[in-house]
Order: sequence, then structure tokens, then C-alpha cells
Amino acid sequence: QVQLVESGGGSVQAGGSLRLSCAASGFTVSSSCMGWFRQAPGKEREGVATINGYDTTRYSDSVKGRFTISKDNAKNTVYLQMNSLKPEDTAMYYCARRSGVYCYDRNSASYSGWGQGTQVTVSS
Repeated sequence: QVQLVESGGGSVQAGGSLRLSCAASGFTVSSSCMGWFRQAPGKEREGVATINGYDTTRYSDSVKGRFTISKDNAKNTVYLQMNSLKPEDTAMYYCARRSGVYCYDRNSASYSGWGQGTQVTVSS
């Protein structure tokens, strides 16, 4: 069955960097739409980055230019490199899969296979 396991979160100061990993099993990320999402306390889940089966990437305006989503097909893993972190990036981060090659949007309702998440805390 589809399983996604996130890791790599932690606590950093503003301006720092983290790299999140999402290890997938039960399907191949190389031909799938994959997304990274985040949810802060009291807020709705927000899609921050997607990568489709052709490695086309899209980002929310809030992270564009600072975050990079990528895949390692040999490891069946998706990454989120986060640079120039800000306190407002503090959230639980999740990866998820959308059925098919294309992503179309970052609406979390269209994605599935949610893992347990990994916490990112950025202090000022």
C-alpha cells in the first residue's frame, strides 16, 4: 500500500536552512505528482510546492525563491530544501501524492497518502 514517511524537521534560527525528506513506498515517485504541504496551529493546511511526473515544479508565493522541491528516483524519495527560513514558516510539514502524472493545483483535498509529518520551528 501507499506509504509516505517524512523526516528532516527541526528547530532553526531565522535565515537558516533545512532539508525535508519524504520516503515513499507502494508506488514510484518518478511518475507521480508529489506535493509538500504545511499546517500551522489554528490554520488550514497550505500547499507549498509540487513536482509532477515530468519534474515540473510549482511553488506558493510565500516560499517561491526560498524552497526547492526535488526527487531522487533511485531512492524513491522527494525532498524539500528550505533556505532563508522565516518564523512564519513554522509548521508541521507533510508530503502527499496525487493520483496521476500531473499536479494541476495544490489543493490538499486532491492529495492522499499523508504521512505523520515533520515539525519545522523557526525562531527569530
